[in-house]
Amino acid sequence: MTDLNSTDRLRRNALGVAAVTFFVVSAAAPLTAVAGGFPIAMLLGNGVGVPLAVLVVTAILLIFSVGYTTMARHISNAGSFYAFTARGLGGVAGGAAAYVAVLAYNAMQIGLYGLFGAVAAGTFASFGLELPWWVWSGIALVLVAIFGYRQIDLSAKVLAVLVAAEYIVVLIMDLAIVGKGGAAGISTVSFTPEAFMSGSPVIGMLLCFAGFMGFEATTIYSEEARDPHRTVPRATYLSVLVIGIFYAFTTWCMVLGTGPDKLMETLGGLPDPTTFIFVLSDQYVGGTITTLMSLLLVSSVFAALLAFHNAAARYFYVMGREGLLPAHLGRTHDEHQSPHTGSVLQTILGIVVLAIFVITNQDPVLALFVWLTNLATLCVIALMAIVSFAVIVFFHRHPALESSVFSTKLAPLVAGVVLAIIAYSVVTHFGLLTGASEALAIALPLLVPAAAIVGAIVANQLKQAGGTRFADLGAHQKN
Repeated sequence: MTDLNSTDRLRRNALGVAAVTFFVVSAAAPLTAVAGGFPIAMLLGNGVGVPLAVLVVTAILLIFSVGYTTMARHISNAGSFYAFTARGLGGVAGGAAAYVAVLAYNAMQIGLYGLFGAVAAGTFASFGLELPWWVWSGIALVLVAIFGYRQIDLSAKVLAVLVAAEYIVVLIMDLAIVGKGGAAGISTVSFTPEAFMSGSPVIGMLLCFAGFMGFEATTIYSEEARDPHRTVPRATYLSVLVIGIFYAFTTWCMVLGTGPDKLMETLGGLPDPTTFIFVLSDQYVGGTITTLMSLLLVSSVFAALLAFHNAAARYFYVMGREGLLPAHLGRTHDEHQSPHTGSVLQTILGIVVLAIFVITNQDPVLALFVWLTNLATLCVIALMAIVSFAVIVFFHRHPALESSVFSTKLAPLVAGVVLAIIAYSVVTHFGLLTGASEALAIALPLLVPAAAIVGAIVANQLKQAGGTRFADLGAHQKN
């Protein structure tokens, strides 16, 4: 168990259950998923069966959360996946997990700059303000850098307002669709096995899974949470349930909006399936709500950018603190107690990658966003599978900590096996999921084992150096 000088500690007791939940829910970017992810899941996946696919994914994540939150009661560390892996499977495995996690959160955050730029450029052009997508991405980068540098509860307050507005505007549309009986009456066909198995259920499941990315970040804020033993588990379950129920209800309403029989025809007839939600909004609640929704889509992506920036900065901080990256990354700001050096590094990485995509004239959505965020999704699913097995080993070594066989063995085993299968499915379907060339569809997933190898080598060097640093990798941090 380790403790740090106050000058190198994250800000203690800054976040309650609601604040941590807002970070996680905003990382999942609910309006972004509803506008961009789920119409594509319907079109390429299992169509009217997507609402049931969402519930299946929710159930899988709840099973994973059992072991995850049980371990979180005993390990409070902003390293999250890395810390759990290190304490369960050893320091070398922990180092590998740390580097994969850094790849995941940076790829997700930087990829979102492409989506933000495209969405903002299109939205504000309708108001007569036409600027290239990369200008809007640059503006977002500066704002995120400012919030990420400062104290964590400032970001939480911003996210609370943005996320609440997202949910309200979508629920207004949902209730209007249900209230008017949809296009062909209320139907529950979306929740039947036949609907779930239609089309390509594997693709539908994988794209639904991407809509939950970020929910696992509750443990990243454990060092800054009030009473983390209770805050983190509650925020984790609450996040999964809020996101899952919202997605299932909204996708069901989207199906009702056109009628189950005409859903695929309607989506196929749109020049861009991501406009589907705005078509439904125009039809059921009118232009004012649609305009507000388009503006909130911009803020939705911004909220996700801020949430993933905070997660990436904290991983840099932990890895610097524990010897897996240069030590200066493990220091916090004297006033804000934020991981300001990690925040600056994450900003610099964003600038570099954005510049590469701009100079090479890549599409902000089809390239920058799709390639990097699907890579991040693969990383996170693989890490969740590894952590599930780490939970089993950890409690096998420390049986006195928990008595529940379900929480420490059965649920983690089921989650680990299922998530490993899902990770394999992402790899085998990566080209279809991303639209990348055959070479990129092979090269991008290979970055995951490459990052793991680098992390394992760095951790092994710590081991060879002697001392206590290797043994302390992922150790519990006093709150």
